[in-house]
Amino acid sequence: MSIVFVPKKLRGKAKVNQETIQRLLDENDQLVRCITEYMQKGRAVECVQYQQILHRNLVYLATIADASPDGMTPSLETRVSCPECLQVYLEDID
Repeated sequence: MSIVFVPKKLRGKAKVNQETIQRLLDENDQLVRCITEYMQKGRAVECVQYQQILHRNLVYLATIADASPDGMTPSLETRVSCPECLQVYLEDID
């Protein structure tokens, strides 16, 4: 969850570890699959709730990455859970 949604008294108290990050990445993978499936079925309205959760997760992960000292974040290959996703990502940034 983004720090924007966390009450001030709780900010900075959460323990972030590799297991938490991997759980979020796995959840994001499932969310993308659900969004894709709904879009293919023409049910774009149902996608909105999943897109909001995905956005929240991505902002949270980005916040963690920004706060991490250089060299502490895993390489791109270890963060992307499927080779096809990595290939698509690399093609998009070329």
